[in-house]
Order: sequence, then structure tokens, then C-alpha cells
Amino acid sequence: MRHAFSVRIGPVGFRVGSAWPQPIAAMRRLYAGYPPPRDGIADFTVRLEPTRPWRRWLRPSAMVRGDFTLPDAAPLPLAQGLLAAEMGMNLQMALGARRWLLLHASCVERDGRALLMSGHSGAGKSTLSALLGERGWRLLGDEFALLDPASGVIHPFPRPVSLKNEAIAVMAAEVAADRLGPLIPGTPKGDIRHLRPAADALARMDEPATPAMLLFPRFGASADVRPMGAIETFVRLTQASTNYVVLGEAGFAALTGLVRGVPAMAIDYPDTAAAIDLVERLWAETAR
Repeated sequence: MRHAFSVRIGPVGFRVGSAWPQPIAAMRRLYAGYPPPRDGIADFTVRLEPTRPWRRWLRPSAMVRGDFTLPDAAPLPLAQGLLAAEMGMNLQMALGARRWLLLHASCVERDGRALLMSGHSGAGKSTLSALLGERGWRLLGDEFALLDPASGVIHPFPRPVSLKNEAIAVMAAEVAADRLGPLIPGTPKGDIRHLRPAADALARMDEPATPAMLLFPRFGASADVRPMGAIETFVRLTQASTNYVVLGEAGFAALTGLVRGVPAMAIDYPDTAAAIDLVERLWAETAR
């Protein structure tokens, strides 16, 4: 590809190539402070290519390709090239990662112990993890939690947090402007802006953490906490994993160990302040 950028996020190296310079320039700004892949070798490759040669210049749109692809995926306009690159990285992990059990979850750490938050889109887990990352917690990841089947620890995967719609203003009031990527309007999920994690999350991206609590947050209801049984938790997490079936027995053993060893609760919250209060209270009770 004419333009390329390589980066390491926790244990995973990526190489992103593009037919246009704009997405790569945006990635260099957003991923400032991240290291390159170990030994210069990427685990996964993403390519942003025009659907036809002339679409490089005429109404340019980027098709996401790479080591793993979705044949029926639609291209994105070049103005959303950064989003296309991020989606491509997610796709490589979802379809290609085999060293860990992948859980669609946000994850933060304190004192070597990890808090995982899983839920459907719009539940608020990304905003909540981003806020906790500014309040004494270390962000381990937003899109994926990487559970090691052998050791049971969570490996950091601190990608930039994908903020959507109202969450953008919430975090813009919390962090320096240079940690925010460009505003990407008009996506299928509304407005999107990415937040680069705090420097501590990047400096410590090789330090795993032991799972200690699992939350299923839901935004928009009165504050409430409901303990969850092992069966419900297990089923929800199988639905939240992109590679549980592919890992077979190893995936089953890893998920069973997580569910048996970590308390799980569903929490409802009306606003972020209430959510943070709930998390801190539950975390303190779990540490007793």
C-alpha cells in the first residue's frame, strides 16, 4: 500500500495500509505514544482500498480488507477512513485471534485486579470505562477483553475508546483535547470520536491483571444492583465472545473458570455519576 502505519496494542501488532494518506495521518495522531510491533512484525494486516480504481479520486470510498475479510461488507466514505481502519482492526481480532478467549467487554484495573463490563451496544460500558480510566483506574481495553486460557489473567488491549454521541461531550470535559481523535459524524451509530487512553495505560500495556468482578451495566434506569447466577452469566458471555466456539474445549474451560471464580452483577444507572458510585461501592465490597 502507498501509505502504512504499524502499531502494537498490548500483545498484538497491526499493520494498516491505505490507498490514501488521510486515514494513516489520523491514525498516527490518535496512536501517538504507542509502540511499534515487536521485531517490526505485525500479527494482523488491514488494508483500506478503493472499490474500483477510479474511486480513489471520484467519490472516494474505502473498502476494508486484510488477513480476514467480510465479503458482503459495504465500503465507507473516505471521510470515515479512521473508523474504517478501526473496524478493520476489530475484524482481524474477532476472526483471527486464537491465543485468548475474546470477550466483547470493557475492562479496567486497580491493584492488579480487573473489572470487566459487558453488555449490548448503548449500555454505556465504553463511557464508564473511559471515566474510570481518568479516576485512578487503568484502562485495559474497551472493545475486547483478552482472557488467557492457560493462566486466567486478562491481557491489556488498550485501544482508543470509541465514544458515541452524548459521551463525546462528557469525555471532552474530562481530558486534554490532544487525546481526542477527529469527530466522525453520520456513521450508522451516530457521531463517533476516539479517545486515546491515559499514558499509564500505554506504559503498562504488558502488565496483565487477575479478573475480580464482572458487571453487566444498563444505562437509563434507576440505580439498582442484581446478583447474577453462574448459568445466566455463562450464557451472556458466550454471546459476548467472538471466538468461544472456535476455541472449543479451551474456550469452555476458560469461560467456566472465569464464571466460577468471579462475582457477577447486573447494574442499572441513571447517569455516569451514579454508575461510578455503584462501581466503587461494589468494588470495595468485593475486596473485603
